[in-house]
Amino acid sequence: MAKPDTQPPGVSGKDLSEAFREAFRCHPAGVAIVTADPGDGPVALTVSSLISVSAEPPLVAFSLSNRSSTAAAMLKAESVVIHLTRFDDLELAQLAATSGADRFGPGIAWEQLPTGEPRYTAIATWFRARLRGTLPLDGATLVAAELLDGAVAPSGAQPERDSLVYMDRRWHRLREPDESTE
Repeated sequence: MAKPDTQPPGVSGKDLSEAFREAFRCHPAGVAIVTADPGDGPVALTVSSLISVSAEPPLVAFSLSNRSSTAAAMLKAESVVIHLTRFDDLELAQLAATSGADRFGPGIAWEQLPTGEPRYTAIATWFRARLRGTLPLDGATLVAAELLDGAVAPSGAQPERDSLVYMDRRWHRLREPDESTE
């Protein structure tokens, strides 16, 4: 088979960055809240970049934007708590995503674990994790963490109604409740 004389159609340069943004605006991602206490008080941020890396040992990774005021403090911590959110946790996810917000103020249900990390008690699925490594990149730092312990909430009868995802700069359920079955 002969090779074509032209490159396949596509984008490059600045157009590639714009294509990337457009593609990922339409790519839903699960939402997690990461908390830590690097020694000078608790910090929290919302991430939509959490991925599973390995089940044995249980490893995850997530990205911290260099623009985040919380990222530098998070990177000083030896361990974190990763909270996997559900749609009912939307207000807390929005709070942890709001720059300058008091994420541990009055009215926010949280506790300090015996090991020192802050944990939001309203979120049923969470894991304490030790930071295993970081990879500084342009504009962000990729963080790898090993899960040490935690708790998992039982799945509901229809998890797609409970799930919280972020897409196109908005928060969503995978499926809205059907009024006829409520």
